[in-house]
Amino acid sequence: MSPMRITSTVLLFLLLAGAAYAQVAEMGASVGVAKLTQSTLVPASTGVLETKLNSGFRFGFRVTLNTARFVGHEVGYAYSRTNLSYQGTNYGTATHQGFYDFLVYAIPEGSKVRPFIAGGGQFSNFMYPGYSVTSGGGGRMKFGINYGGGVKVKVAEKWLVRMDFRQYMSPKPDFDFTTAPKGWLRINEISAGFSYTL
Repeated sequence: MSPMRITSTVLLFLLLAGAAYAQVAEMGASVGVAKLTQSTLVPASTGVLETKLNSGFRFGFRVTLNTARFVGHEVGYAYSRTNLSYQGTNYGTATHQGFYDFLVYAIPEGSKVRPFIAGGGQFSNFMYPGYSVTSGGGGRMKFGINYGGGVKVKVAEKWLVRMDFRQYMSPKPDFDFTTAPKGWLRINEISAGFSYTL
């Protein structure tokens, strides 16, 4: 057997051994609220009412791969339903988010209760009021960061419940207002959910 083939075999064995030791994956869903702060898009001025995004509900899906005793990686999607206050009227709107997080656990794999911290990147697609992804309303895509933490509690052999708090930060969306929004929008996720473990 060639040295290259031996090296490849050893690396494959080490990767499989690491995956076998760790809890391979978690797949789950969560529901909660999206509390928006610093969400004013156009400040109040003479003859113009304040334009801002308001808080709403949120649901999402997460897939987690725990690659070591104290470390994991997570990707997910979330939908937030909010409204845009524009010239004294509220218009329903939505935000679609995709995100990646690096997880660091306070307690090793196999424990019943596992607090964790998380941080990573994300994109948010802010839809125009009255439009959806399927109706061709592309919305405004913004990229940013997120961070936070939570706790996972094992309630059965293959099931766990989790609570999360995250703050997602991105530039404010511009819905073609006469004044371009300035600063960063903060979306605070407070959610609870469940996961099935493999």
